[in-house]
Amino acid sequence: INVLMGDMSVVGPRPHMVVHTEQYQNSVDKYLVRHFIKPGITGLAQIQGCRGEIIEKADIINRVRYDIFYMEKWSLGLDAKIIFMTVYNAIKGEARAY
Repeated sequence: INVLMGDMSVVGPRPHMVVHTEQYQNSVDKYLVRHFIKPGITGLAQIQGCRGEIIEKADIINRVRYDIFYMEKWSLGLDAKIIFMTVYNAIKGEARAY
């Protein structure tokens, strides 16, 4: 519904809760850059295994790196690959995918 309403896209950085944004904006370099585009249902970070609960600081740092890389290298081909890999990972049952 959020995609149809225009609030989200299919592919883009996954949104975090507001409390997490407040926490990470001061401790993770370039964290707020990921907010320059609409959030997505799936993203490059998710297909690369950077999803689920943030246990270590490296988890959020890697997510932000993938999100910024996606923003810089965006293309329809990259979106298609991310969508395909999302479906593949969901069928395969990859760890930390929920």
